[in-house]
Amino acid sequence: MTHNLYLALGSNLGERADNIRKALTLIDDRIGSVYRVADFIETEPWGYDSKNAYINTACLVHTMMSPTRVLEELQKIEKEMGRKKKTSRDKNGNPVYQDRIIDIDILMYDQLEINTPELTLPHPRMHERDFVMIPLQEILDN
Repeated sequence: MTHNLYLALGSNLGERADNIRKALTLIDDRIGSVYRVADFIETEPWGYDSKNAYINTACLVHTMMSPTRVLEELQKIEKEMGRKKKTSRDKNGNPVYQDRIIDIDILMYDQLEINTPELTLPHPRMHERDFVMIPLQEILDN
């Protein structure tokens, strides 16, 4: 059975648009068919200060993988592309963001709701972030 997987992608280091395109190719090769991709938008960093603006997009992927398997593959792609580590937390448990060559987040997987230490779906903060919602809305409208 094929599932609808919605992803957000962002990059603010190096050749940002090329990083996104490479990630989309790897997603298509390893996770499922990239069915739709939103226009790339340039945005300011969210949740921290940086001189490096982001390129962001969202995509719809048709996949046969489970959500946890998708997460594992996305993390491998990020690591292979040069991402050093995922977001860390401060002493109060708040996220500490940093510049990144690639960031890929699972936004939604069909209508599934998951709440585990590893994965929460739908993404709990996506509605707070225009850099996610603008490209996602473009995909949902088409």
